[in-house]
Amino acid sequence: MSTEEFEAALSESPFFRGMEQRQTHELAMQAAEESFRAGEFIFHEGEDAQKFYIIQAGKVTLEVLVPDRGITVVQTISAGDVLGWSWLFPPHRWHFDSRAVEATRTLSIDADWLRQRIEGDHDFGYEMMKRIARVMVTRLQATRLQVTDVYRT
Repeated sequence: MSTEEFEAALSESPFFRGMEQRQTHELAMQAAEESFRAGEFIFHEGEDAQKFYIIQAGKVTLEVLVPDRGITVVQTISAGDVLGWSWLFPPHRWHFDSRAVEATRTLSIDADWLRQRIEGDHDFGYEMMKRIARVMVTRLQATRLQVTDVYRT
């Protein structure tokens, strides 16, 4: 994909919709396309969180190992969703496993670059933090529902 195609994809993403054009352009300049096969892990809990993903196509699960229960799917996300916020907060390690449920195509952005950009441009940083906070709330609510379900049975 070209930078222009990356920029168009980011602008159409619900996460980035309404962001200033200069900001989506900068992000597009750093974006890379990645593909994952069905069943392939994107990352594992405890690994260094080095990328921020925007799901372009496919479905991805966020999973956690629950003692005496096995793998529990916390949330399934799909095209238009973003994946990962652990890259933003020290110690920059993933809190869940993430696995492609079906063939999945993403855009990824390097976490080191993104953290530097957030620190260097506080307007951009504030905009990203507002958007990431929404994702965090959704993921935490999904986790709470899963934990409640685990202890109910």
